[in-house]
Amino acid sequence: MNGIHHYFSEIIWTGNRGIGTTNYKSYDRDYTIHINNKTIIQGSSDAAFRGDSTKHNPEELLLVSLSSCHMLWYLHLCSEEGIIVTEYIDNAKGEMKEEPNGCGRFVSVTLFPKVTITEKAWIEKAEALHKKANQMCFIANSVNFPVYHKPTIIYK
Repeated sequence: MNGIHHYFSEIIWTGNRGIGTTNYKSYDRDYTIHINNKTIIQGSSDAAFRGDSTKHNPEELLLVSLSSCHMLWYLHLCSEEGIIVTEYIDNAKGEMKEEPNGCGRFVSVTLFPKVTITEKAWIEKAEALHKKANQMCFIANSVNFPVYHKPTIIYK
C-alpha cells in the first residue's frame, strides 16, 4: 500500500447563461463533478457568494472530506483493536474567515463524532483512537489548519 496514488476528477462549469462572464452578475456558479463513472455531484458556490444553496459547495465538500476520512481511519483502528463499533455519526463544523479583500481560508474544523460501541470497557480506548485517526487521516495531514475532535462514546 506504500507509494504514490493518483486521483482524477473532471469539473464542468454549467453556469453560462449565454453571455459567459460578461460581468460578475452575468453567470451562475454552478458546475458538475465527474469522477470515474460515479454519481455526478452538482456543485455551486456558497449562497453567500452568489451560489445555489441547493447544491454542494467547495467548503462543504472540504468538511465532508475531513469528516469521512477521519471516520474511515477510526473504524479501521477500532477493528484492529477489537472494538466493535455499531454506529457512527459526525456533525462536523468548519470555520472559515473571509478577509476584507475577498480571499478567505478555513481556520479550524471540529468533528463531533457520536460513536456507539458494544462494550463499556472499551470507552476509554475508543475515545483515544480519535487522536490516532487524526494522525493517520490523509486529508487532515493535507490541510493547514487544526482539526479538533469532540467525540461522544456510548455503548449499547
